[in-house]
Amino acid sequence: MAAKPWGNYYRWIIVFVGFLCLTSICSNYIIINFTFICMKNDMTNAVPDNNGTLRSIYDYTPSEKKWILWAVALGTMLGTIPINVLYVKFGARLPFLLAGLASIISTGLIPWAAGFNYYLLIVLRFIQGLAYSADFAAIGLITVRWAPLTETATFIAVMTSFTGISSTATNSVTGLICESSLGWKWSYYLHAAVGFALFCLWYIVYIDHPQDTKRVSCKELTKIEKSKSAAHLDKSTDVPYRKLLTSPVIWCVWLNAFFEMSAVVFCSTYMPIYFHEVLEFGVTETGFWVALVLFIWLPVRWVAAIMSDKITCIGERAKMLIFNSIAVGGTGAFFAVIGFIPVEQKYWSVAAFTMTMCCVGVNSGGFYKCGVLHARQYAHVVIAAIQWTKCVALFSAPAMVAVFVSTENIRTQWIGVFLVFGGLMQIVNLLSYCIFTDKPAEWTNSDEKPVSKA
Repeated sequence: MAAKPWGNYYRWIIVFVGFLCLTSICSNYIIINFTFICMKNDMTNAVPDNNGTLRSIYDYTPSEKKWILWAVALGTMLGTIPINVLYVKFGARLPFLLAGLASIISTGLIPWAAGFNYYLLIVLRFIQGLAYSADFAAIGLITVRWAPLTETATFIAVMTSFTGISSTATNSVTGLICESSLGWKWSYYLHAAVGFALFCLWYIVYIDHPQDTKRVSCKELTKIEKSKSAAHLDKSTDVPYRKLLTSPVIWCVWLNAFFEMSAVVFCSTYMPIYFHEVLEFGVTETGFWVALVLFIWLPVRWVAAIMSDKITCIGERAKMLIFNSIAVGGTGAFFAVIGFIPVEQKYWSVAAFTMTMCCVGVNSGGFYKCGVLHARQYAHVVIAAIQWTKCVALFSAPAMVAVFVSTENIRTQWIGVFLVFGGLMQIVNLLSYCIFTDKPAEWTNSDEKPVSKA
């Protein structure tokens, strides 16, 4: 029987569908960041405030907004470990489908909950966070099962781009819907409907093991399995959590990830404030520059990943250290100097923020790749833990700002934040030179003869 036309490229179909589903879950929880603007103008069932004037029931106080945002972070933190257990036991197909359905249902119910009961809204946001905790574990498992070792960075770069794409797409679509006759609620309904279609596609397309389907050609399967040990390909391998959690290499990966993620969270959260309050850009200019900075790193990310995988004239460990030095060391260096740039040279500040995010875009060839190549078949646990560090950064970045910044429009107060994060990134990057390796860990049983089907 002739091979299916997609048989030699089925892994890329998996990556594409997985990427769309990752984007859907992320988009669902960030819709509210934009609809806050529209919701407060919805005077349906308005209530009188203390002054006797009517106030929208959707006009939340800063404290209420804080808990609406924190509920997702808390759900993601608490969901990471149980989701990983489900992935290890059942693979990604069903657990990720259930996470998608949870995200879809909670998203579709949010407009009703927002008008019915604030605490029910918090519960639904928590469920969105639980669903989001499945994203990074899915990236890890898809990479472990479907990526040839020579395409590891590319797989990671493509799938971890879902954050930037979801922000761009969701904010654009939600803005149009909010200003249309449909109103803000329909943004949730539309996202839920699209998500349902995508996860139906996921259930149809995704297979947990390439060797279990005839959709994959022999040539494709050989490429996927090349140089992987029998233990790597074993379907029933238990995760050696104790050995993994005591590995200096894995801890170094997580430390590099945490401090870099802290810089990313800081930029996505406080860059609009810094541009508007310190650099004195207008609202429109602030929106333009922030969008540009947060988008421009995506093509850098894809090009860097391809270079990491395709360059063969440099050893794998040397490449890893070079890319990590840019991703963590370079990010820290640009980050540290931002606070010293005078307001009068604000476009240099924009350039420094841009270079910071571009350096971040190189991380798939640095600590991410180290984690995957060292943990091999257990890489999904390592990558899921990186997601957990991102959740911790959602608390640590605001805490650092609270320590140093009391008046947002005073540039000198921000210097401490930039220096602390920048300095810590330099330290953990230097630590990686002593610890990082491209070799599989002993506990991956990699001493077994690699599978070869050539």
